[in-house]
Amino acid sequence: MDTNKKIREYISAFADGELPDADLELALAALRDADGRQTWDLYHRIGDALRAEPLEAELSPGFSLRLADRLAAEPAPLRRAAGRPATAADALAAIAPAVVAGAESLGGSKMAGQGATPRDAPVADTSPAAVKRL
Repeated sequence: MDTNKKIREYISAFADGELPDADLELALAALRDADGRQTWDLYHRIGDALRAEPLEAELSPGFSLRLADRLAAEPAPLRRAAGRPATAADALAAIAPAVVAGAESLGGSKMAGQGATPRDAPVADTSPAAVKRL
């Protein structure tokens, strides 16, 4: 557990008025320390900035062009090569998130409402013939 992170969370919750009474003593102890007071001050400045009216800031001349040039110079994100999966396991791994999402959207499974238990569910055929069909 990152103690400093937890202390900052206590201070943030205290500043927002959302700290449970049970953690109040820990937050107040953290505020006795210079780092705690600095965090308190920072969180209040952030809050002030978020609540402030937006300023009409003017960008320097050519800002958009310079930004576009810098973005164009960034390397493209790496992507997996498109194509046919190397193995049946790769094919199954590719569709697994969609299968899980579909099952979750149905509330578990179609059999859940029928009183079926997991052992009643059909078992996947793992024979080589079944794998080759994929």
